[in-house]
Amino acid sequence: MRVLVTGASGFVGRAVIRRSKRDGDVEVRGAFRTPPVETFEGIDACLIGDLGADTDWRDALVGVDVVIHCAARVHVMHDTEADPLAAYRRSNVEGTLHLARSAVRAGCRRLVFISSIKVNGESTEAGRPFSEDSPPAPCDPYGISKLEAEQGLFALARESGLEVVVVRPPLVYGPGVKANFRSMMGWLQRGVPLPFGAIDNRRSLVGLDNLADLVVCCATHPAAANQVFLAGDGEDLSTTELLTRVARALGRPARLLPMPAAWISAAARMLGRQSLATRLCGSLQVDTAKARTLLGWHPPDTVDEGLRKTAADYLARLK
Repeated sequence: MRVLVTGASGFVGRAVIRRSKRDGDVEVRGAFRTPPVETFEGIDACLIGDLGADTDWRDALVGVDVVIHCAARVHVMHDTEADPLAAYRRSNVEGTLHLARSAVRAGCRRLVFISSIKVNGESTEAGRPFSEDSPPAPCDPYGISKLEAEQGLFALARESGLEVVVVRPPLVYGPGVKANFRSMMGWLQRGVPLPFGAIDNRRSLVGLDNLADLVVCCATHPAAANQVFLAGDGEDLSTTELLTRVARALGRPARLLPMPAAWISAAARMLGRQSLATRLCGSLQVDTAKARTLLGWHPPDTVDEGLRKTAADYLARLK
């Protein structure tokens, strides 16, 4: 079987390539926007440029059986685009559907689309996780673009026979993680006191290797065709628990002050950072039962194993 992984140099794309190469009967081809700065041994590399409605996929799709579509315009915290939704749609909707139509013409049988839990929304009530049957309720342009891409893909699947599989991950962490998770490790490594010692929420996360394993399972399992799956480690943590366990993985004490969540939310509102307070103090849980029962999939790593890998990589990069 030949697999094309788009976004091959990205955080998730690299992990999917590593996991795919472990299966001896899989030939992996990577699609890169620009020439990769690191060596990808054992894969066929194709340069495709920017993801959009006019990307030329012909060479990349020759002989490909399954496309794993990781490339996207990712969530931007402080977007400077005049029309962020239009920018997301160009890449995540128009670019994705153009790829899918190109895959149909090339004779590919399946496309696995890495979507986002933001399709479902930004928060859940504690103990009431999102499932695949939860109604979509995206709250920002990124989530809207992912939902529209999903809808377009399933419409194309009904018309063409292309098998589509959608995977919606929550926050992904792992070696090489950036953004807020990396900043959090920096605070803990430096021993910065943090006011998150009394946060009683529940949030689902997914380790990078767990996500890659689920994606590869979705690329090959017969029962995955035309299904949506939510990804997760299977253990939900409060912000306080997460910080404590990340600190332990770093070999540092967690200096957490027991400030009430209501105070944190009030301070965030005053600073115009309510969305950050929601992520730190609110709950967002996902139910991964469908992947476990329909596919027989189980996360290969525990949360602590995933955090140990993440922390070890972070500390190695400090040297």
